[in-house]
Amino acid sequence: MRLAATVSVVVLGSGAIGHAVMTGLDTGIERVDPFKDMKNRPQAGHGVNFLLVGTDGRDKISSDQKRDYKLGGAPCHCTDTIMLVHISADRGRASVVSLPRDSYAEIPEHTDPSTGKTHRAHPVKLNAAYAEGGPNLTVRTVENMTRVKIDHYLEVDFTSFMKTVDAIGGVEICTAKTMRDSYTGLDLQPGTHRLTGGQALQYVRSRHVDGAADLGRMQRQQRFVAALIKQSANGGMLLNPVKFKQVSSTLLGSVRADPGFGSEQMLALGQAMRGFSPSSSEFASVPVGDASFPVKGLGDTVKWDGPKAAKVFAALRDDRPLAPARPAAAPGRAAAPAAVPVDVAPQQIRIQVENGTRIDGMGGRVDEALRATGFDTTRAPGNAASREVKRTVVTYDPRWDRSARTVAAALPGIELRAVAGQGRTLIVTAGADYKKVVPVRAEDPYQGEFGVVTGDQVVCGG
Repeated sequence: MRLAATVSVVVLGSGAIGHAVMTGLDTGIERVDPFKDMKNRPQAGHGVNFLLVGTDGRDKISSDQKRDYKLGGAPCHCTDTIMLVHISADRGRASVVSLPRDSYAEIPEHTDPSTGKTHRAHPVKLNAAYAEGGPNLTVRTVENMTRVKIDHYLEVDFTSFMKTVDAIGGVEICTAKTMRDSYTGLDLQPGTHRLTGGQALQYVRSRHVDGAADLGRMQRQQRFVAALIKQSANGGMLLNPVKFKQVSSTLLGSVRADPGFGSEQMLALGQAMRGFSPSSSEFASVPVGDASFPVKGLGDTVKWDGPKAAKVFAALRDDRPLAPARPAAAPGRAAAPAAVPVDVAPQQIRIQVENGTRIDGMGGRVDEALRATGFDTTRAPGNAASREVKRTVVTYDPRWDRSARTVAAALPGIELRAVAGQGRTLIVTAGADYKKVVPVRAEDPYQGEFGVVTGDQVVCGG
């Protein structure tokens, strides 16, 4: 009883100290009302939903930082990153869904806040909603697309991002291979790195590391958020009111947030996260139906897979986890062969299969086997120019070299041929040596239909 009483006093005392320490932080928050005059909004579900957007604002960045981190370009005044974050009602799970910035979107009819001019509904890339109507139009567009009611809005620019990362002492990131992007200056060798704020900005902004472009960048952003949660949960920050205030003050003092989000919400969120571990967070991207959907006047956009996307957002509304329960092996049944880890998920790789042999149906069998392990095949195999191919060949555009290596892992012993200008579709010409397709995985051998990963699967070990 004495022990229980002591623990109770400490907990209650910590809560009282936390409230006292956090008092007054609200005054440093720049306010924006993204929900003003909004009508016909989705019905509220269970839990709390945040719309987290990262803008390319760089007005407060020093000349040295602009030079060191290649931030000298003109900002587009649009959203560089868009994430829908759901905190479960029991505060035991955080679900993060990345929305591609180039997503095909229909902006609802709206009035320009600067000119007062009314604009009809029209198609855009999702990140342009911010440029046309700021946070309000961004929230309206996302709610219309997802039917998920947004409870809070947080907007982070380059400066606030770097300051927050530095305030928690940096974030640890792992990479299996060299990562370079001449556009951002990112240059990481294989291994584990603790990134400062500026280096972390390079990491989450890079989209020229490989041919995966923005889809690959979203995966790196998710890795970073998972690492940030791990750092916050394991670094003692959430148990130290003074440290928590320091980080919260840095964050809240350099973000824009809705009027309902302040120190009380930060404290509640921090208390909830005390029980978090990396496995408490789960990450997914909106299922994509067409990564290069052409639209007149917009160029290529990212078209969502409507039915699959609807299931993702229904799970958020219903406060259900996105990550599937892992199936246990049936007694007496041999476990499935272990999938080979690869850099690029097979679901992101488009493949055209051609039969280079005189064996009827060979192309169809290879197409089916590749599709069974997750590759996005055309389902229309054809015959190669030569029907005397001895060794299976994959031709690929050099910009999609990581995708080619994933295919090589699935088809051991194949020949790789780079063909400049071929585009994103890889061509697999089945040869006489073809035997089978080896299962491959991006991070987790069982991710379900949405490609979900939990935080413990993407952070550094140890």
